[in-house]
Amino acid sequence: MQFWKSISSSYSNLVLTFDCCRNQSRMSSLSTLSSVCLEQGCWSKVFVLKFTTFFVFAVSILIMQMCVHFLLRLIFSVSQKGERKIRVVADKRVKRPSSMSFRVSANSSEKDIRIGLLGASGYTGAEIVRLLANHPHFGVTLMTADRKAGQSMDSVFPHLRAQKLPRLISVKDADFSTVDAVFCCLPHGTTQEIIKGLPTALKIVDLSADFRLRDISEYEEWYGQPHKAVELQKEVVYGLTELLRDDIRKARLVANPGCYPTSVQLPLVPLLKANLIKHENIIIDAKSGVSGAGRGAKEANLYSEIAEGISSYGVTRHRHVPEIEQGLSDVTQSKVTVSFTPHLMPMIRGMQSTIYVEMAPGVRTEDLHQQLKSSYEDEEFVKVLEEGVVPRTHNVRGSNYCFMNVFPDRIPGRAIIISVIDNLVKGASGQALQNLNIMLGLPETTGLLHQPLFP
Repeated sequence: MQFWKSISSSYSNLVLTFDCCRNQSRMSSLSTLSSVCLEQGCWSKVFVLKFTTFFVFAVSILIMQMCVHFLLRLIFSVSQKGERKIRVVADKRVKRPSSMSFRVSANSSEKDIRIGLLGASGYTGAEIVRLLANHPHFGVTLMTADRKAGQSMDSVFPHLRAQKLPRLISVKDADFSTVDAVFCCLPHGTTQEIIKGLPTALKIVDLSADFRLRDISEYEEWYGQPHKAVELQKEVVYGLTELLRDDIRKARLVANPGCYPTSVQLPLVPLLKANLIKHENIIIDAKSGVSGAGRGAKEANLYSEIAEGISSYGVTRHRHVPEIEQGLSDVTQSKVTVSFTPHLMPMIRGMQSTIYVEMAPGVRTEDLHQQLKSSYEDEEFVKVLEEGVVPRTHNVRGSNYCFMNVFPDRIPGRAIIISVIDNLVKGASGQALQNLNIMLGLPETTGLLHQPLFP
């Protein structure tokens, strides 16, 4: 208050000074007015005039600085609040599993969920390691490969050198109390006894065929040996993710589907379920890259045996036949028999199933296309292409995607369905990871959103 009184008093003196000398000078400049006051002997008034002018000018500058400082602080405060609000909204949009608290780290050994990998020296084992490199929660802490025990993973698969991975050990030396979940990539016929001996607290996804067939006698017929874990078979859930997601979520042990059955069942199950195609006369002409035969050294898989040619194999007796028929029969509630012939192609990876079906009376190919479109419209990894677009294995290479489409046959009442996948990803390791994500309450796409590799 005293401050403003002093300013007011100074202003009054300034006015008096102007008044006393107004008649002596009609000029408006401060220097002229001061000269007139000086001539009239107004020494004190000249001093007051100049001092007051300087003082008012200084106070004005100070007030302006304070205002600018206040405005800057206000803007900065609003900006900070806006950023905090944005961060809060973003955090709310991130879906996190309610059952676990996860800590993310780039180092496999420091990630939250410890993964054991059995049979790491095969193609499917190596593919799981590749996929988990980009998984924020799964870290490989145990790896077995009996024939490669003692070796490092990069000595077996040099392309994985950049990852920090444990050394390979024998299954008998593995301490399963140090892991939370297991991917089993062991050969068919060796898995049942090993999984039967694992701790019951573990979540397990088995990529072999040892638990895919529910009928024990059918397993013995097609695989030529008795089932060694009959009681365990009763709790197994078949892991065709898009069609059995709810069962997989509650499972402890999931039997991962084979590559051919995945490419065949994904298009056929929705059509059979909607009664748009007949159960009879389903013909499947399937083709696979050489990696589907595994990494073992076999004469039939040598370059000179494979290159520049196509070879059919497992004609009428391929082991994926009962798995396909089991899945289709579950939908129709009646026995479905298919004609299935696989072919080995001179390519490393990729799979195409060309399926010939008879449509139900009055059904058109447009109806089949629409049914598949509506069945998979919300699915990330199954894409029904636009009418007339032919799926190609090149377009899904290295990814967890399945592309499919439907075409009218020249024979009235029949349709042709083409389905393509990468046999090592959606046909094996990718779908296995998709299943384990669901089993542990994570978004199923976690670590799997790699786009296809082309060219």
